[in-house]
Amino acid sequence: MLEIVMILYTVYTLIRVYISVMQIGYIAQEKNKEAVLMSPDKYRTAGEYAIKKERLNLVSIVVDYIMFVWWVTQGFAWLNSLLPLDNSAFSSVVFLFGFMAINYIVGLPFEIYQTFELDKEYGFSKTTPKLYIIDQLKSIAMFVVIGGAILYLLSWIVINVSSWWIWGFALLFTIALVVNIIYPTIIAPIFNKFSPMEDGELKSDIEAMMEKVGLKSDGIFIMDASKRDSRLNAYFGGLGKTKRVVLFDTLLEKLKNKELLAVLGHELGHFSHGDIWKNIGMMGLLLFSAFLLLGNLPDELFFDMGVEHKAGVEIAMMMLLLPLISFVFTPIMSFVSRHNEYRADEFGSEMGGKENLVSALIKLVDENKSFPKSHPLVVFFYYTHPPVLERLKELGYDVNAVNEITKPLKKEGIFTFIADK
Repeated sequence: MLEIVMILYTVYTLIRVYISVMQIGYIAQEKNKEAVLMSPDKYRTAGEYAIKKERLNLVSIVVDYIMFVWWVTQGFAWLNSLLPLDNSAFSSVVFLFGFMAINYIVGLPFEIYQTFELDKEYGFSKTTPKLYIIDQLKSIAMFVVIGGAILYLLSWIVINVSSWWIWGFALLFTIALVVNIIYPTIIAPIFNKFSPMEDGELKSDIEAMMEKVGLKSDGIFIMDASKRDSRLNAYFGGLGKTKRVVLFDTLLEKLKNKELLAVLGHELGHFSHGDIWKNIGMMGLLLFSAFLLLGNLPDELFFDMGVEHKAGVEIAMMMLLLPLISFVFTPIMSFVSRHNEYRADEFGSEMGGKENLVSALIKLVDENKSFPKSHPLVVFFYYTHPPVLERLKELGYDVNAVNEITKPLKKEGIFTFIADK
C-alpha cells in the first residue's frame, strides 16, 4: 500500500516540476520580446523576478517531495519513538505539534529568502527582522492556542466516534466559516493597523456603490500594508455583519479615485454574484472529498510505515496527502474562479467605467511587477484570475494597439486607451 501512495505522490510531484520548468523556459523567452503594458526595463525586470520566484518554487517542490519520502519511510516511526502515541487526544496533539514544527523549520529558509532576499532585491518587502520575528511569534502563539484546541477536538473525534471523517469534516468546515467571520475584526488587527477612512468624496462614492448593490458592511478601512510590502491590493473581508472594505495604503497612493472605484466595483461584482458563497461551497466540496478519501486509510499503510494506526499519525498523513487531493481539484476551481473574475470585471467596468478599470489593471501590473504572460499550463492549473492581457481583451481593448500608442508615454506613467469597437 505504501508503494502505491509513493507512486501517486511521485507522479504528482513530477507534474508540478514539469509545469514549473515549462514556466521558467516560457518567461525566459518572453521577457526578451517586445514589452507589453510596461516599459522595456520594467518588463524585463518583471520577467526576471517571475523566473527567480519560480526557481525558488521548484526547489521547494523538490524539498517537499524529499520530506514526504522521509516521513512515510522513517520520519513517523522516528517521531513516534521520541513522542510515543497512546490512545489519547493529548498525545495526538503533542505528536502533531512535533510533526508541524519539523515541517515549519524545513520551510522557514524559503520564506526568509523570499522575504529578505528576493522581495527586497525587487523593492517589494519592507519588513524588518524585528517585525518578521514578531509576526512569526504571534502566528506561533495563535496556532498553539487555537490550532491546539482544533487538533484536540479532531483527535478526540478520530478516537471516539465511528465514521469520524464525517464529523471531522463538519468540525473543520464550521471552523473555516467562523474564521471567515472573525478574520477582519479579530485576527487581521493582530498583525496590521486598520484605520477608518476619513469622510470625504471618495468615502461617499464607495458607500454609494455599496448601497447600490445592497452591501452592508462594518465600515471602510485603510490597512498599513506599506510597513511590510509595497504591492497594491484591496479586499472585502468577513461574512454577515463583520463584512468590511479594506484598502491597502499603497493602493491609495498609486491609484486615482476613479480607478480605485473601478477596482472596488470589481470586488462588488463578486459580492453581487455570490462568488464568496460559491468559493466556500467549492472549499467544502474539496474538504469533504479529502476526508472521504483520506479518512479511511487502511491499517496496512501504517504497518508499512512502521507505526500503529493512531489518531496523530492518521491526521498527519492526511496533512501530507491533502496537497495531492487539492491538486486534482485545482484546475476545476481555477476555471470557475477565472469565469467569476471575468464577470466581476464586467460588473466593475459598469460601476466604475471601463477606461478606469483598464487603467487600474495596468497600474497594478506595473507597480506589482507582475509579468503579464504565463505558460498555458500554469494558467490552466494555478491561475484563479485570468491573465491580465485576456482581461483587457475581454473588456474590449486592443492590447497591441494600446501598446504601440503608449510606448512614448510609459516612462511618464501616462496611459492612452483605444476602445476596440
